[in-house]
Amino acid sequence: MKLPLFTALLAAGLTGCVVGPNYVRPTVEAPAAWRIDYPKAADVANLNWWEQFGDPVLNELVETALRDNRDLRVAAARVDQFMGALTATGSQLYPQIGYGGDAARNYASTVAMPPLPAGADRYFSLYKMSLGAAWQTDLFGRVRRLNEAAQAQVYASEQGQRGVVLSLVSGVAASYIALRALDRQLEIAQASLRNFEATLRVFELRYKAGIVAMTEVTQIRSQVQQARAAVPNFEQAISAQENLISILLGRNPGPIARGKPIDALVAPLIPADLPSALLQRRPDIMQAEQNLIAANANIGAARALYYPNLSISAALASTSTAFGSLLSGPAGAGQVAASLTGPIFTFGAIEGQVASAEAGQRAALAGYQQTVLNAFRETNDALSGSQKRQQEYALQRERVVALREFARLSNLRFDKGVTGYLEVLVAENELFAAELASVGLQAARYAQIVNVYGAMGGGWVDSAVAMAPKPQSSAKAP
Repeated sequence: MKLPLFTALLAAGLTGCVVGPNYVRPTVEAPAAWRIDYPKAADVANLNWWEQFGDPVLNELVETALRDNRDLRVAAARVDQFMGALTATGSQLYPQIGYGGDAARNYASTVAMPPLPAGADRYFSLYKMSLGAAWQTDLFGRVRRLNEAAQAQVYASEQGQRGVVLSLVSGVAASYIALRALDRQLEIAQASLRNFEATLRVFELRYKAGIVAMTEVTQIRSQVQQARAAVPNFEQAISAQENLISILLGRNPGPIARGKPIDALVAPLIPADLPSALLQRRPDIMQAEQNLIAANANIGAARALYYPNLSISAALASTSTAFGSLLSGPAGAGQVAASLTGPIFTFGAIEGQVASAEAGQRAALAGYQQTVLNAFRETNDALSGSQKRQQEYALQRERVVALREFARLSNLRFDKGVTGYLEVLVAENELFAAELASVGLQAARYAQIVNVYGAMGGGWVDSAVAMAPKPQSSAKAP
């Protein structure tokens, strides 16, 4: 091949076009505002919001989970997996250089064609050594599209890791709050049980003295059993919650350290944000978009199969029957070659790949759009839930205060003989249930705030990712 022609082919490979559609971000009609008008703090979206609860133990649990959680290690390994695939795909853009060597001891036939010359030694050695390079030029951008898809998959896996971090931090915080709520409910049940048992002892003495009837004693015994039955129920729930947190921390089930009681926790402020900001902050949205980019690039890679493929190769070799002369001039040989191949009739093979890639792009687009809609819904739900749970908790606290006063007055009326103990029983049972419900609503209120941060994302995810296991390799910026 003449040098000018080879140079032309090389230039064609370097300047080839790229077939297939270029990616354009889909238009998303984001709501102008959230459905709930909530007082917000504009500068807290990027802070470590779990620290705002003011509990050092919670902070330590989050740090431990980010360091040791197994799901995060899986996510980090997945990033490395896609980085390896990207490296392998990108290597196709460059010449592949290799070498080879061979040594053989041969025994020749004397009657072969051509026949062995008279007197020639039938035994001889043959030594070969070669150095070659091959380059499959990317005339129509198939490899570049595959590389684009692989790069997007790397970024998608990184966003997947950020999504695991988001879920993990939210899960640890919500689980710890639920644990502290169960601790408080157990304390209420145990205190109520002690109070009811003391009352029962007094009434048993009164019954023996003939002051009260057995009906009143049995009523109090029923009250005691009700409180007594609540204790093991809360103890079992606490054990299960500790086991759940242990798994999030990446360790065997066991006890969990306690910090501040739930009444001493401080509710974090609600971050300010607009719906459109979720498109750049939510890991699941960004992951879905990267999947869409990859699917879009796969269309170009499939369409490029319709076009010719140019390969260029070069080789240097040396062959000799004597090892000492293997590197001498007469033993050398070389070759420079180019080949052009392309499809004529494939009976639907390429059409099928293109149709499959286009369908994959449509599915990825619908998945992206659905992810965005779910993000708007989850954030609206979290903001609404946070506001309504706060109102509900405030009303429940007022009810507890009223029932506590009702129970006090009922006891006074009973002591003065104005009413029977049934009124006291009703008041104390309602107070017991209301106190338990109040703690549950307090935990639900905090959990909704956690949901707000989880739904909105924000810079705090990057801060948490910095504390998580790192992939052994990292993607290059596009």
